[in-house]
Amino acid sequence: MSAKNLDKKNRFRSKTVAFRVSPEEWEQFEIAVKLSGLNKQDYLINRISERDIVVQGNPRVYKALRDQLSNVLVELSRIDGLIDGLDTELLETINLITLTLQGLQNEQK
Repeated sequence: MSAKNLDKKNRFRSKTVAFRVSPEEWEQFEIAVKLSGLNKQDYLINRISERDIVVQGNPRVYKALRDQLSNVLVELSRIDGLIDGLDTELLETINLITLTLQGLQNEQK
């Protein structure tokens, strides 16, 4: 039998949680996790515990920000001024990127 994997507080996590989401919800979840710099498990635990997600700048976070900003630019170029074309998922992504960048900017000061 293999050794138990313990978390940072020396707890053994033996319970599994699973649920279904739509492809659109999955994409939003993936974006939020990438921008947080956390793994999916830690991200979900922090969110359901109503703890703030504190983003620590690292190469993975910067790469995720770069990729998401590139996607936002492509989408904004595609709709080219059609404000009705903005969907709520894109606006949520833009808001999340903005909050993350503001937090990183405040961290550097």
